[in-house]
Amino acid sequence: MRYFIELSYKGTNYHGWQIQPDVNSVQEEITKAFETILQEKIQVVGAGRTDAGVHASQMFAHLDTKNELTYEYIHKFNTILPNDIVIKSIKEVSENKHARFDAVSRSYEYRILIGRDPFLLDTTWQIHQKKIKIEKMNEAAKVLLQYKDFESFSKVKTDVKTFNCTVMSAVWKLEGNQLIFYIKANRFLRNMVRAIVGTLLDVGLEKKSLDDFRNIIESKKRSEAGLSVPAKGLFLTEVNY
Repeated sequence: MRYFIELSYKGTNYHGWQIQPDVNSVQEEITKAFETILQEKIQVVGAGRTDAGVHASQMFAHLDTKNELTYEYIHKFNTILPNDIVIKSIKEVSENKHARFDAVSRSYEYRILIGRDPFLLDTTWQIHQKKIKIEKMNEAAKVLLQYKDFESFSKVKTDVKTFNCTVMSAVWKLEGNQLIFYIKANRFLRNMVRAIVGTLLDVGLEKKSLDDFRNIIESKKRSEAGLSVPAKGLFLTEVNY
């Protein structure tokens, strides 16, 4: 039987979602927990791959098992998982349902704290108060909806067939002392959100103009875009099917 699991995790202590040799990953921890409880070999397939230090308030994955996973299994899995990984729900689905390929959109948030807060060190990028022009960043964010090829914001040397993505929404909001970037697309390239945020901040600090931002996208050169902001402020917040 195939099951979808919904989970969330704080990525601070992990080298991303995907299992890799000699480093700890979220996928590895979940796989170990499921194999321990179910006493069978399990392959966990995620809806995407978050990088080292990136968090997820909502992530989905699927797995196949001979066991019938009732509601009680949620508690069993959470009992042996690390405290920074939580299974939220388990649902049986058809055998051809795929957590990654069936997703129609994903949403991310990037959280910047204007000031200092010791309790948010792992989940926000904290910067000194600067005169950031939010309206200029939102003008530039709207430009993203006019393009498809985002190679300029992709990690160099990444194994993808296309750099095309459909950005459905992108907006900055100031909520208290947190400046939050919301973006939704059908897919994302490696490092894409963090590179976009770094480049949009250059626009907000008036280091780059709106025309510069367009030229960066059209150049298809990562070297033209801004710096990649720290991973700790990035959250995968929603996956839609």
